[in-house]
Amino acid sequence: MVGSTSIVLHAPQERIIGSVKQVWHLATEPGFIVYTGIVLAMVAVLIFRYVPRYGKTHMVVYVGICSLMGSLTVMSVKALGIALKLTFEGSNQFIYFQTWIFTVVVAGCCLLQINYLNKALDTFNTAVISPVYYVMFTTFTILASMIMFKDWDSQNGSQIVTQLCGFVTILSGTFLLHKTKDMGNTTPAESPVFQSPSHPTERRSPG
Repeated sequence: MVGSTSIVLHAPQERIIGSVKQVWHLATEPGFIVYTGIVLAMVAVLIFRYVPRYGKTHMVVYVGICSLMGSLTVMSVKALGIALKLTFEGSNQFIYFQTWIFTVVVAGCCLLQINYLNKALDTFNTAVISPVYYVMFTTFTILASMIMFKDWDSQNGSQIVTQLCGFVTILSGTFLLHKTKDMGNTTPAESPVFQSPSHPTERRSPG
């Protein structure tokens, strides 16, 4: 009997956020502003220069747009989630304009992602898109989180190495799953259906 094992690795400890203004402060620090500017510039180049030329032949164009914007989407969703959580706890965060900015960013990024992800799925094989999109999206999201929330500031070297090993393990597993998922479904070449040898019967005319 084959059992399955689950490996739980250290995750970066998140800082305690008491207001959406704190998230806004993190989002407007020079490091994340530079990251956001680079992402938007790359997305603009991909959309206006590379999509018309290579969108139909190179899936990394569509996937790159979705992954880059996805990293900003996750940061904005995290900020919006914190605002909702604090609001439900009795501290209304929707009185701050920062909450509404995060809401608009989430809506805009999601619409852009859905548009180009649908184009990618319509143009290329889903089995190829899924692992590539997962890897790129996860990589950019981790990078954005490191820059904005500084999740790893309180981590020591061994914890960071463990997390990186876990990340590589997950990515490798994703590729292997998509590479081998159809191996058990392949059917051998069909052999001719067994039939008794059929011999033509001769009709004899009566008499």
